[in-house]
Parts: sequence; C-alpha cells; structure tokens
Amino acid sequence: MAKITDDARQQFNQEAEGYKRRINECLEKEKNILTVIKGNAAGAAYQKIMLAEEMIYVATLYIAINGSSLKILNVKNNDSLNDARKVLYKAIIYLEEIVTNSINIAYSELADNMASIANTPIQKRYELVKKLGLAIQMVIDGFGDNSKWKWSFVELNGRFAVVAKNMLDMKTAVKDYFDPNSQDYDTTVLYVRLVKKLLEDSATAYRDRYELSTRRIDDINAGINFLLALRRIEVALGSSDEAEEIKKKAITWKKLMESDQKSGKSN
Repeated sequence: MAKITDDARQQFNQEAEGYKRRINECLEKEKNILTVIKGNAAGAAYQKIMLAEEMIYVATLYIAINGSSLKILNVKNNDSLNDARKVLYKAIIYLEEIVTNSINIAYSELADNMASIANTPIQKRYELVKKLGLAIQMVIDGFGDNSKWKWSFVELNGRFAVVAKNMLDMKTAVKDYFDPNSQDYDTTVLYVRLVKKLLEDSATAYRDRYELSTRRIDDINAGINFLLALRRIEVALGSSDEAEEIKKKAITWKKLMESDQKSGKSN
C-alpha cells in the first residue's frame, strides 16, 4: 500500500470535517426531538418516523466519509462504516418502537400500531423502507465479503425485514393490491413484492447462519418464523399454492432442527 502523504491526509480531514459537522447537527436534532417526545407523547409515532429518516441520513454521511477515504487515501475507513452500522440500528429501533419487532404477528394485533401512523401514506412508508434498505446494503458493501460483521448483518437485515413488513397496513394493502384503479395500486404491489423478498432472504440467511456458523436453535427458529410470516402474506393475498409450499419448507426446517437437537448438533 502506498504511503499516505500529509497533503492527502489534510484533504481527507477537510472533507470528513464537513460531513462530521452535518452529523453533529443531525444528532443534536435527534436529541431535541426526543426531548419533545418525552414532554408530550402525542404524535410520537410520527416523530419516530422522522427520527428514523434522520438516522438514515446520518448513516449516508458516515458512508460518504468512507467514500472520501477510499478516494483520497485509498483505504477503507472502518470506523465510519461501523458508525453507520450502529446508527442504522437506531433507525430500525425507532421503527420497532412504532410497529414492534414481532416477526410472525397477526395483522389484527398491529391495528393500534397502524392507527398511530394512519396519516403516513403508503408511498412515504415505501420510500422510507427503500432508503433504509439501500443504506444497509451500502454499509454491507463497504465492509466487503470478508468482514467480521458478516453474520451480524443477518440480524440487521432481519430486523429491517420485520419493520418493513410491519409498517405495511395489510388490511388496506390487500384491497389496493387487487385494484388497478386504486391510486396506491402500483406502490402497494411494489411494497408487497419487496416485503416478500426481504422475508424470504432473511429466512434463508438465518438458516445459513445456523448451518454454517452458530448451530444455535434460535437462528433456525428465526428462519422458520420468517417463512411463516411470508406464508401469512401469501394467505392474505389468496395465494394458496405458494402458502402451501412455504408451509412444507417450514416443516422441513423444523424437522432438521429437531433432528439436530436429538443428535446434539445444535446449541
């Protein structure tokens, strides 16, 4: 690796300082919003959506610092990537506080949560989910394939998949999904497709982590629960064949888990 010159380091520090200044401004804004919520809980759900958006923006600033480091110094800035990873967890936690972190939950149990953000259009929810997913992927790409965080990203993506699913009002979505005349038809179809992919990807990732890394029962259990959450969507959409296939897969995974427990292969 070529030696980093003082001029290059100075140029990087100048660029990074601009990003850090904006990060501090956003974090100060976060503190102010949290103070408002503490003083008056009315409308807290909408404020937390705002906080999630703010944290996603902060993550992109940390990612930009890494970009500057690669461009000017030709080295990865792991500290900024790690800060981005942490702040994306904060974004997810704010959304979990609105719509819970429950994977396979009945839609009726989310009725009160949906009511708390009823005035947030599906288009805004979809855009928020897309931005969050993109930021997460940018962090994962930034760390690279051999990162020590490889298996921890399974959890990050899993929690993202859950809030993405729970932010979607399925009662309304099922109607709009089958109504091309609905103004929300296109967004609903895209959102539902995205959620289904996220759930399927997380189910596979948790099973992979179980088989290739941890052998922990809670990992394969999580994979099964993601499958069941996906099946719940297929049932809601009337996709009986797809729902049956997912059910069979979940049963197969459960049998694998039980077999591993008996043989002592799992923890």
